[in-house]
Order: sequence, then C-alpha cells, then structure tokens
Amino acid sequence: MLIHTIDLIQQVHKRGGAVVAFNTYNLELTRGIVVAAEQLQQPIILQLGVQSIKDYGEPLVAATVTAARVAQVPVALNLDHCFDLDMIEQCLAWGFSSALADGSRLPFADNVAFTRRAVALAARYNAAIEAELGYLAGTEDGITVAQKEASLTDPTRAREFIEQTGAALLAISIGNVHGYTSSPPSLDFERLAQVEAQVDVPLVLHGASGIGKEGIQHAIRMGIAKLNVNTEVRSAFVKAIAGWGVRVGPEPDLRQKDHDLLDLMQGASATACRVATQMIQMSTLLE
Repeated sequence: MLIHTIDLIQQVHKRGGAVVAFNTYNLELTRGIVVAAEQLQQPIILQLGVQSIKDYGEPLVAATVTAARVAQVPVALNLDHCFDLDMIEQCLAWGFSSALADGSRLPFADNVAFTRRAVALAARYNAAIEAELGYLAGTEDGITVAQKEASLTDPTRAREFIEQTGAALLAISIGNVHGYTSSPPSLDFERLAQVEAQVDVPLVLHGASGIGKEGIQHAIRMGIAKLNVNTEVRSAFVKAIAGWGVRVGPEPDLRQKDHDLLDLMQGASATACRVATQMIQMSTLLE
C-alpha cells in the first residue's frame, strides 16, 4: 500500500527501528525488494535516482508507483539526490511523497536557500523534503566524490539549517560512504549524537550498504530513522545476471530449461530479494 514517507518513518522510528530506502532501477529489481518486505511484513521506501528518471522517465516512475500501491506492506516513494527543482516537482506530481533536495555541496547559505525553495514547492503537494548537510565520499549512479572532498556534518549548524529551511528529514555525513569501500567505514557516533541532540527531525544515513550489522543497529539506537541502501542489492542483481550468462553460454537456447528471459529475470529478482531481506532484518533489529 502506498503511504506518505514521513508517516512511515515516524511509525517505524517510534518502534525503535529504521526504514530501509532501497534504490531501484527496473521492475524486476523492484519486485525482489518488495517481496522481501512482504515476507518480513516490514515497510520500506522505494527510491529512484535522477539518472534513472532521465533515462526512462514516466514509465519507470509509473511502474514504481504501481508496485508500491499494490504491495502487501506500506511502501513510500522518494526521489534520491536531486538538485533540479523541476524534476522534484514532476516526481511529486507523479505520486512521490518526498524528495532529497540535495544542496549539500553548496556553501551553507546557498544550501539553505535552495532547500527552502524545495520545501515551499513540496508543500503544494503535501510532500516532504529530505535535505543534506555535509556530503559523502564515494560513487553513486556514476557520480564520484573523492574522500578528501567529503565534508562531515557540522552539529553546531544542524539546528540552524533545519530551522531556516523547514526540511522534514536530515541526511548526515558521519563517515558513511557511497558505493564500495575496501573496509567498513568508521562512523563518528559522537558526531551523530551531537547532531541528534540539535534537531527534532528524523535523521537519514546514506551509504548503509557497507557498514555492517553492528554499526547499523548502533546508528539506529542513536537516532537514525532512514537507511539508504543501493550498492549491495544492485550488485547482487547484476551478479545474478552475469552468473546466468556464464551458465547458459554465449548462445542461449530457449528450448532448454533456465535459458529463457523469464528465467533470467526471476533469478536476478530472487537474488536481490535475499540481500534486501538481510538489510531489512538489520534495520528492524530482527533476529
């Protein structure tokens, strides 16, 4: 069932958990993620990124909205990392209930001004804006930020930022990283505690894929209410496709078992489902 992002996050956070927000790119990946949520009877957020929407437009958005609407668990829809107010408005008009208006690499005053415009825009659609203060190293959807350029969230400015922008969610940088890392990133939990003490909106942790169970659960206990996951599930999906190609060889024979396109799609979706299940279990503190 389709539910508003803020309502969903607040409900889960009150129970001591966090909602996993999964980036998705096609119907097969979306199906694997939703099945995982349905099997665990846990709510999730589906996210689309800017490049996916540029490439596939309204048909991809419509499929994602429909998948959320018919799901047997609450599902919210979020636009991830967007600096384009026109795209934010279009996605909200299409049925998304939130968007990350990402001005994180702007100077503080410019980030505030951009986020305020996004908040005013979202209010016309009864939608919420996630903002970001500080930004992450790593790579996501083809965009790379070098480690030396990454900026950690300044706790002393977090309250000022929320008060001046009216953002409903705050994504923070505490050592988390987008994409692959050679070792689990070291999170600055003291900084997380300081930020949490300064603001009264739910906090978001991006780059959750490489952190591990202990780090994720500790972050949730300290106030993280939304976890963004992309790399692990997407990688599992791609590896399943690659493995299928190795098994069937360069010339698939549709007369043979497991050589059809449907077999490929179902296998990749099931693999993504298993990884999504693990991430949901960690975020809800389930054993």
